[in-house]
Amino acid sequence: MPKTKVVFYREDVGTVPVLDWLDTLPFKAQDKCRVRIERLQELGHELRRPEGEYLRDGIYELRVGLHGSNYRVLYFFHRQVAVLAHGLMKERVVPSVEIDKALRRKMKFEKDLKGHTYQEAVI
Repeated sequence: MPKTKVVFYREDVGTVPVLDWLDTLPFKAQDKCRVRIERLQELGHELRRPEGEYLRDGIYELRVGLHGSNYRVLYFFHRQVAVLAHGLMKERVVPSVEIDKALRRKMKFEKDLKGHTYQEAVI
């Protein structure tokens, strides 16, 4: 099976939300998130629990647990590309407001692929 291309969503102002969020995490959590991203690249749509999960409306989550903390990277697929849109820590469930944020980024991405793709960070 060919690898899935993984890219980071970029805001209009040039910021990259997932990379900015990853930079705030402890190094061990960053490493575990990178491993999950690599698994997404390897498995694409086939990634399942405990590593990934479908949430709703085309939004998925990469699941990382470390020392009682739950880290999530929300992503979506555009054709055969996985787009990392949003990162967060969660308690029990991913709040709807966080999924909605990823959905808004998905809509913006679909309107302007080139303008909302951070090319240099392709894994």
